[in-house]
Amino acid sequence: MEYSVQDFLEAKNRKKLVAIAKDKGINIDKIIRNLQYEQELIKLQGELVNLQQWINKNNLRVAVLFEGRDAAGKGGAIKRFIEHLNPRSARVVALSKPTDNEKGQWYFRRYIKELPNPGEIVFFDRSWYNRAVVEPVMGFCNKEQYDQFMVQVPEFEHLLYEDGVILIKFWFSISKEIQKKRFDSRMKNPLKQWKFSPVDKKGQELWDQYTYYKEQMFTKTHTNFSPWLMVKTNDKKTARLESMRYLLSLFDYSVTKKNNGELIQPDPNVIIRYYRNAKQIDI
Repeated sequence: MEYSVQDFLEAKNRKKLVAIAKDKGINIDKIIRNLQYEQELIKLQGELVNLQQWINKNNLRVAVLFEGRDAAGKGGAIKRFIEHLNPRSARVVALSKPTDNEKGQWYFRRYIKELPNPGEIVFFDRSWYNRAVVEPVMGFCNKEQYDQFMVQVPEFEHLLYEDGVILIKFWFSISKEIQKKRFDSRMKNPLKQWKFSPVDKKGQELWDQYTYYKEQMFTKTHTNFSPWLMVKTNDKKTARLESMRYLLSLFDYSVTKKNNGELIQPDPNVIIRYYRNAKQIDI
């Protein structure tokens, strides 16, 4: 059963279209979910604009790290975060592999240059945590480099904390089955094939190694001053909305936040502060 032309002519609003669908037995659950998502997204993006203005006015420095396995939805989330923000005080950092000169420098140096200036919010599409998971799994660093990083990163982040940088660390968690499904989808889509790299090809094969190093990272770099927040869902849209809500919930930025208090409360079943026995879906 489908809508007729007459149905559209008679329907004066969305409510009427929903009523017609119920009468005719038309399944529009997916359409309604998408509409609800779009409605919530635009409201949250409006709140992000308010937050950005407040951060700028108060000269805060905010860095948001997006980490996770390949195809976890990091890039898509960042795109929605920054979509309506003022580019003068918001930017995305997605560094390519280090140059020969950078390889000879202190590992954190090239990231330090990208940290937020006063009044700025910076979104890191992967970060210094490449060395915690991807690099050791793929053999891009040796054991000595890895061990040194794991010792230094809590100290590095504590220095940022003491200097007033507000650091939020998201780990986007997806299951192995969903990762494969997204890889297959990328390969079929000519607009997304560029996202599929040689490293991605190893994602499924080396799943257990990624799990091991991810758990080591959580255990050794989760601190009170710089905690890990797991975004635990296989649904991209939910991950986007809930990570937005969490970021907004951290700051007392305006009257609109008080008016939209319920809107910006993150789901505690999706946004989970790491602890050793926390249930995960990318184990």
